[in-house]
Amino acid sequence: MRYEGTVYRPPSEAGSLIIQLTIGCARNTCTFCNMYKDKKFRIRPLEEVAEDLAMARKYYSRIKVRRIFLADGDALIVKTEDLLYIIDKCKEYFPEVERISVYGAPKDILHKTPEELRRLKEAGLDMVYMGLESGADEVLKEVKKGVTADEMIEAGKKVRAAGMILSMTVISGLGGKKLWREHALGSARVISAIKPEYVGFLTLMIEPGTEMYDQYNRGEIELLTPHEVLDETELFIRSVDAEGTMFRSNHASNYIPLGGTLNGERDKILAQIETSRQRSKFRPDVFRGI
Repeated sequence: MRYEGTVYRPPSEAGSLIIQLTIGCARNTCTFCNMYKDKKFRIRPLEEVAEDLAMARKYYSRIKVRRIFLADGDALIVKTEDLLYIIDKCKEYFPEVERISVYGAPKDILHKTPEELRRLKEAGLDMVYMGLESGADEVLKEVKKGVTADEMIEAGKKVRAAGMILSMTVISGLGGKKLWREHALGSARVISAIKPEYVGFLTLMIEPGTEMYDQYNRGEIELLTPHEVLDETELFIRSVDAEGTMFRSNHASNYIPLGGTLNGERDKILAQIETSRQRSKFRPDVFRGI
């Protein structure tokens, strides 16, 4: 296999075969993101991708490859017929594969027709990871996400209607102190409308080389404390209505691990938050960085 630049994948794809169908991110405007800054976006020639799959089959000749993740950040921007060709090649070289997944930028999803998404699902594209980041239009505009909350809802519903598994991410603290309530309530509204199979919370990390890093150093952004992140998360959990959605906040960026199924385990998740609050009164090391 041949890889170009730093390769990113969702945490749940740690054991997957990663194949770069695209290089980089087609938009790359989000103020908080430092991924793909070392790359100029392009779609790889299909024959190169097919060659990588053939090389991977030889390398893993004695190993069953159960999952394949098509990187980088904008695999769904690829023409549907070309995507179908690559999915077919995945199945040809790895007939044992159980799941093929991609990152799905909201704009790329919106540009696909419902029929195209259904065809991709029928061919074997099983799961889409979509970054919500925030459900508040004010926050989405400030971080230059390039879509509105309602467009997020439309994109998410299209993925679910096609029968694909949808995993969405929200970034805790993205609205800062100024917009934390709007961020929590807006995100709850979007997740409630879509009801994805999974929603994961990350915690905002200011990365050098990003526009947000410069804004922070100029004093234009006031970050939430760990306790305020808990308040924001609690407001989201109390406000969201997404029966059956698996909620997780156990990324390396998170201060504490949280998890449970919405809505049935709402009280369990709220109890986890309250336990962490109480423990932090006596053990400052409960939250990293305090």
